Amino acid sequence: IYQALAAKVRSGAADTSRARIAQLDEYVGLPAEHPESYRSVLRREVLEPLGIGMDAFLGPDGAAEDVQAACVAYDKALAQAGGVDLQLLGIGTDGHIGFNEPCSSLASRTRIKTLTEQTRVDNARFFDGDITQVPHHVITQGIGTILEARHLVLLATGEGKADAVAATVEGPVAAVCPASALQLHPHATVVVDEAAASKLKLADYFRHTFSNKPAWQGI
Repeated sequence: IYQALAAKVRSGAADTSRARIAQLDEYVGLPAEHPESYRSVLRREVLEPLGIGMDAFLGPDGAAEDVQAACVAYDKALAQAGGVDLQLLGIGTDGHIGFNEPCSSLASRTRIKTLTEQTRVDNARFFDGDITQVPHHVITQGIGTILEARHLVLLATGEGKADAVAATVEGPVAAVCPASALQLHPHATVVVDEAAASKLKLADYFRHTFSNKPAWQGI
Protein backbone atom coordinates (compact mmCIF):
# COMPACT_ATOMS: atom_id res chain seq x y z
CA ILE A 1 0.00 0.00 0.00
CA TYR A 2 2.72 2.44 0.99
CA GLN A 3 4.76 1.66 -2.12
CA ALA A 4 1.71 2.18 -4.34
CA LEU A 5 1.02 5.55 -2.71
CA ALA A 6 4.64 6.58 -3.13
CA ALA A 7 4.45 5.68 -6.83
CA LYS A 8 1.38 7.88 -7.21
CA VAL A 9 3.21 10.76 -5.54
CA ARG A 10 6.23 10.34 -7.82
CA SER A 11 4.00 10.27 -10.92
CA GLY A 12 2.07 13.35 -9.82
CA ALA A 13 -1.19 11.41 -9.45
CA ALA A 14 -1.39 12.17 -5.73
CA ASP A 15 -0.69 15.39 -3.82
CA THR A 16 0.44 14.94 -0.21
CA SER A 17 1.22 18.59 0.51
CA ARG A 18 -1.72 18.85 2.92
CA ALA A 19 -1.58 15.30 4.28
CA ARG A 20 -1.01 14.54 7.92
CA ILE A 21 -0.08 11.12 9.28
CA ALA A 22 -1.26 9.89 12.69
CA GLN A 23 0.33 6.87 14.34
CA LEU A 24 -1.86 3.96 15.43
CA ASP A 25 0.41 2.46 18.09
CA GLU A 26 3.91 2.38 19.52
CA TYR A 27 6.12 0.09 21.59
CA VAL A 28 6.77 1.21 25.17
CA GLY A 29 10.44 1.53 26.06
CA LEU A 30 11.94 1.61 22.57
CA PRO A 31 13.80 4.84 21.81
CA ALA A 32 12.17 6.83 19.00
CA GLU A 33 15.29 6.28 16.86
CA HIS A 34 15.18 2.47 17.25
CA PRO A 35 14.76 1.03 13.73
CA GLU A 36 11.71 -1.01 14.81
CA SER A 37 9.92 1.71 16.73
CA TYR A 38 6.78 2.46 14.75
CA ARG A 39 7.80 6.10 14.56
CA SER A 40 10.95 4.99 12.70
CA VAL A 41 9.00 2.56 10.52
CA LEU A 42 6.48 5.24 9.53
CA ARG A 43 9.21 7.75 8.81
CA ARG A 44 11.07 5.21 6.66
CA GLU A 45 8.11 3.54 4.92
CA VAL A 46 5.53 6.34 4.73
CA LEU A 47 6.64 9.88 5.48
CA GLU A 48 9.86 10.01 3.47
CA PRO A 49 8.52 8.14 0.39
CA LEU A 50 5.41 10.36 0.35
CA GLY A 51 7.41 13.54 0.84
CA ILE A 52 5.74 14.35 4.16
CA GLY A 53 7.75 16.11 6.87
CA MET A 54 7.80 15.24 10.56
CA ASP A 55 5.96 18.49 11.23
CA ALA A 56 2.88 16.80 9.73
CA PHE A 57 3.22 13.74 11.97
CA LEU A 58 1.34 12.88 15.16
CA GLY A 59 2.42 10.01 17.40
CA PRO A 60 2.54 8.94 21.05
CA ASP A 61 5.77 9.02 23.02
CA GLY A 62 6.58 5.40 23.84
CA ALA A 63 9.72 6.46 25.72
CA ALA A 64 7.95 8.93 28.02
CA GLU A 65 8.61 8.72 31.75
CA ASP A 66 4.86 9.03 32.37
CA VAL A 67 3.41 6.68 29.76
CA GLN A 68 -0.17 7.10 30.97
CA ALA A 69 0.09 10.87 30.55
CA ALA A 70 1.51 10.31 27.06
CA CYS A 71 -1.58 8.24 26.19
CA VAL A 72 -3.96 10.95 27.36
CA ALA A 73 -1.95 13.62 25.55
CA TYR A 74 -2.06 11.69 22.28
CA ASP A 75 -5.82 11.17 22.44
CA LYS A 76 -6.21 14.92 22.97
CA ALA A 77 -3.81 15.71 20.12
CA LEU A 78 -5.84 13.59 17.70
CA ALA A 79 -9.03 15.40 18.70
CA GLN A 80 -7.41 18.82 18.44
CA ALA A 81 -6.14 17.96 14.96
CA GLY A 82 -9.72 17.38 13.83
CA GLY A 83 -9.74 13.59 14.09
CA VAL A 84 -8.66 10.94 11.63
CA ASP A 85 -10.13 10.94 8.12
CA LEU A 86 -8.91 7.49 7.08
CA GLN A 87 -7.59 4.84 9.43
CA LEU A 88 -5.62 2.05 7.75
CA LEU A 89 -5.73 -1.14 9.82
CA GLY A 90 -4.15 -4.55 9.76
CA ILE A 91 -5.47 -7.44 11.80
CA GLY A 92 -3.72 -9.95 14.04
CA THR A 93 -4.25 -13.69 13.84
CA ASP A 94 -6.26 -13.36 17.07
CA GLY A 95 -8.40 -10.52 15.72
CA HIS A 96 -6.57 -7.62 17.32
CA ILE A 97 -6.50 -4.19 15.67
CA GLY A 98 -3.87 -1.70 16.64
CA PHE A 99 -2.58 -3.43 19.74
CA ASN A 100 -6.04 -3.94 21.20
CA GLU A 101 -5.62 -7.56 22.20
CA PRO A 102 -8.60 -9.92 22.74
CA CYS A 103 -10.99 -8.80 25.49
CA SER A 104 -10.04 -5.15 25.11
CA SER A 105 -12.88 -2.78 25.91
CA LEU A 106 -14.80 -1.80 22.80
CA ALA A 107 -15.04 1.72 24.26
CA SER A 108 -11.34 2.00 25.11
CA ARG A 109 -9.26 5.11 24.54
CA THR A 110 -5.53 5.43 23.78
CA ARG A 111 -3.80 3.53 26.57
CA ILE A 112 -1.10 1.06 27.62
CA LYS A 113 -1.62 -2.59 26.68
CA THR A 114 0.29 -5.79 27.47
CA LEU A 115 0.99 -7.87 24.38
CA THR A 116 -0.09 -11.49 24.21
CA GLU A 117 2.58 -14.11 23.71
CA GLN A 118 1.20 -14.83 20.22
CA THR A 119 1.56 -11.20 19.17
CA ARG A 120 5.14 -11.14 20.45
CA VAL A 121 5.87 -14.37 18.54
CA ASP A 122 4.30 -12.89 15.39
CA ASN A 123 6.34 -9.67 15.72
CA ALA A 124 9.65 -11.36 16.51
CA ARG A 125 10.35 -11.46 12.75
CA PHE A 126 10.99 -7.71 12.94
CA PHE A 127 13.55 -8.24 15.72
CA ASP A 128 15.84 -10.78 14.02
CA GLY A 129 13.53 -13.59 15.14
CA ASP A 130 14.43 -12.95 18.79
CA ILE A 131 11.28 -12.73 20.91
CA THR A 132 13.29 -11.49 23.88
CA GLN A 133 13.80 -8.22 21.99
CA VAL A 134 10.07 -7.67 21.49
CA PRO A 135 8.66 -5.30 24.13
CA HIS A 136 5.89 -6.54 26.42
CA HIS A 137 3.97 -3.26 26.46
CA VAL A 138 2.65 -0.79 23.91
CA ILE A 139 0.69 2.41 23.56
CA THR A 140 -2.25 1.93 21.24
CA GLN A 141 -5.22 3.90 20.06
CA GLY A 142 -8.16 2.28 21.80
CA ILE A 143 -11.04 0.71 19.92
CA GLY A 144 -13.24 3.66 20.87
CA THR A 145 -10.57 6.01 19.49
CA ILE A 146 -10.27 4.00 16.27
CA LEU A 147 -14.04 3.99 15.75
CA GLU A 148 -14.02 7.80 15.71
CA ALA A 149 -12.14 7.84 12.38
CA ARG A 150 -14.40 8.80 9.48
CA HIS A 151 -13.43 5.82 7.31
CA LEU A 152 -11.86 2.55 8.44
CA VAL A 153 -9.99 0.38 5.94
CA LEU A 154 -8.87 -3.05 7.13
CA LEU A 155 -6.53 -5.13 4.97
CA ALA A 156 -5.66 -8.79 5.38
CA THR A 157 -3.87 -11.35 3.24
CA GLY A 158 -3.11 -15.01 3.62
CA GLU A 159 -4.81 -18.07 5.06
CA GLY A 160 -3.40 -17.33 8.50
CA LYS A 161 -5.79 -14.38 8.79
CA ALA A 162 -8.88 -16.27 7.56
CA ASP A 163 -10.32 -17.10 11.00
CA ALA A 164 -9.82 -13.54 12.23
CA VAL A 165 -11.42 -12.07 9.11
CA ALA A 166 -14.44 -14.37 9.41
CA ALA A 167 -14.89 -13.46 13.08
CA THR A 168 -14.56 -9.78 12.25
CA VAL A 169 -17.04 -9.71 9.38
CA GLU A 170 -19.54 -12.47 10.22
CA GLY A 171 -19.09 -13.22 13.89
CA PRO A 172 -20.83 -11.48 16.78
CA VAL A 173 -19.51 -8.15 17.99
CA ALA A 174 -17.43 -9.34 20.90
CA ALA A 175 -14.36 -8.20 22.80
CA VAL A 176 -12.75 -11.60 22.20
CA CYS A 177 -12.33 -10.42 18.57
CA PRO A 178 -11.56 -6.71 18.85
CA ALA A 179 -11.80 -6.15 15.09
CA SER A 180 -15.47 -7.17 15.19
CA ALA A 181 -16.09 -3.63 16.48
CA LEU A 182 -15.82 -2.55 12.84
CA GLN A 183 -19.39 -3.82 12.48
CA LEU A 184 -20.42 -0.80 14.58
CA HIS A 185 -18.82 1.70 12.21
CA PRO A 186 -20.90 3.47 9.52
CA HIS A 187 -18.08 3.46 6.95
CA ALA A 188 -15.77 0.46 7.17
CA THR A 189 -14.12 -1.25 4.20
CA VAL A 190 -12.53 -4.70 4.47
CA VAL A 191 -10.07 -5.66 1.71
CA VAL A 192 -8.88 -9.28 1.63
CA ASP A 193 -7.39 -11.77 -0.81
CA GLU A 194 -9.00 -15.13 -1.54
CA ALA A 195 -6.93 -16.91 1.10
CA ALA A 196 -7.94 -14.50 3.86
CA ALA A 197 -11.56 -14.75 2.69
CA SER A 198 -11.57 -18.56 2.69
CA LYS A 199 -13.49 -18.92 5.99
CA LEU A 200 -16.26 -16.46 5.08
CA LYS A 201 -19.61 -18.22 4.82
CA LEU A 202 -21.10 -15.38 2.77
CA ALA A 203 -18.12 -14.93 0.43
CA ASP A 204 -20.25 -15.45 -2.68
CA TYR A 205 -22.70 -12.80 -1.50
CA PHE A 206 -19.86 -10.36 -0.82
CA ARG A 207 -18.47 -10.94 -4.32
CA HIS A 208 -21.94 -10.36 -5.79
CA THR A 209 -22.55 -7.14 -3.88
CA PHE A 210 -19.10 -5.81 -4.80
CA SER A 211 -19.51 -6.57 -8.52
CA ASN A 212 -22.94 -4.91 -8.49
CA LYS A 213 -22.01 -1.91 -6.38
CA PRO A 214 -23.60 1.24 -7.83
CA ALA A 215 -21.18 3.95 -8.91
CA TRP A 216 -22.82 6.55 -6.66
CA GLN A 217 -22.10 4.47 -3.57
CA GLY A 218 -18.34 4.98 -3.84
CA ILE A 219 -16.06 3.03 -1.49
